[in-house]
Amino acid sequence: MNNSTSNTALNAAPSLFQWQENNKAHSATWQSENGALPPKKVQIANDTTAADAAYKLCCEGTALLWRGDYQNAKQLLQALSRRIDRPGKKPKKAPDDLTQAFHLHRQAQSQKARILGMLVIEVSVGYHINLRRAPDVKAACEHAYGKSTHNFVVSLRELLGLNGAYEWSKNGVDVPIMNAKIYPSYAVFSPIRGEYLSLVDSAPLPQNCNLAFDIGTGTGVLAAILANRGVTKIIATDNSERALACAEKNIALLNLKNTVSLAFADLFPESSVGKANLIVCNPPWLPARPSSMLERAVYDENSQMLKGFLNGLGERLANDGEAWLILSNFAELLGLRTKDEVQNLITAAGLRVIEKMDAEAQHKKVLDASDPLHKARKLEVTSLLRLAKA
Repeated sequence: MNNSTSNTALNAAPSLFQWQENNKAHSATWQSENGALPPKKVQIANDTTAADAAYKLCCEGTALLWRGDYQNAKQLLQALSRRIDRPGKKPKKAPDDLTQAFHLHRQAQSQKARILGMLVIEVSVGYHINLRRAPDVKAACEHAYGKSTHNFVVSLRELLGLNGAYEWSKNGVDVPIMNAKIYPSYAVFSPIRGEYLSLVDSAPLPQNCNLAFDIGTGTGVLAAILANRGVTKIIATDNSERALACAEKNIALLNLKNTVSLAFADLFPESSVGKANLIVCNPPWLPARPSSMLERAVYDENSQMLKGFLNGLGERLANDGEAWLILSNFAELLGLRTKDEVQNLITAAGLRVIEKMDAEAQHKKVLDASDPLHKARKLEVTSLLRLAKA
């Protein structure tokens, strides 16, 4: 799922986080990658703040601006999470209807994110946190937000998330089929699921494959796999500046700059580059509305990217070329899309399926029986559809 966010919240029109402290009015830029509005009610919190009291305030929509020990703030966040997950009552059995289970799961996750997002930290210019035992977050923040220009307030949860993403970016993700690593950036989908990578590596290339497009390239991993297989010219597109910067870094590290070029585009590169013999797309797999910009790598509202890709192939695909569409059946298992819907879109776009290559899900959630969507996850199959003009 290579589609990703296109803007950072710090580059958007800034919102103000305002609070009273020591009988004085204060304000700072509000930073929220998921687009949450700044809380209207704010209370100062520190090491004496009890977890139960903090939980009540957060549930009521009061933000807690932390002034105590940083590590204690992390412990409080964990305590809040435990109270959300185990609120002292017998957990409800997941509904048998998977569509209902999916919507309830998303609702619960959204509510949890809202509550945990109420514990906030002030970050000064230079990405310094003026709290006891606070870590050095400058490199992680620059990786996610760019250079520091002003102080801001951010949820501790987001701060911890970007620190984790920075570690992923530094350490990289192994891609065994290339015997190499890919280094994902913050808010760019990480290629941790090997099924779709293996499918792209094993599908037979069309003859005379001298030009390929990778639509929604993300980290650039699929473009790199195609180059590794011998495709001599690949144009990788994305509508996210973050993703393109990430892909550019990976392509350079893999010494593929002479083979892979990058272009900012919603879908296809400019028509002047001609028609491709191979066009690959791994769109977000779930046709639901993203609740935040960070979810755009997973959710494709009304299947807009999927439809745009299929409907654009007629003009951009060479007559003897192929398009590879990578999707899982997770949306079908959840009742978000019918079994015939994708095939109907393919037919309506003047295309036909040459071959359907399948791979069973191998990710960790398949083994998690406590997951409310486990019934669907254990049946999930990822497919690569080889398409040609009808």
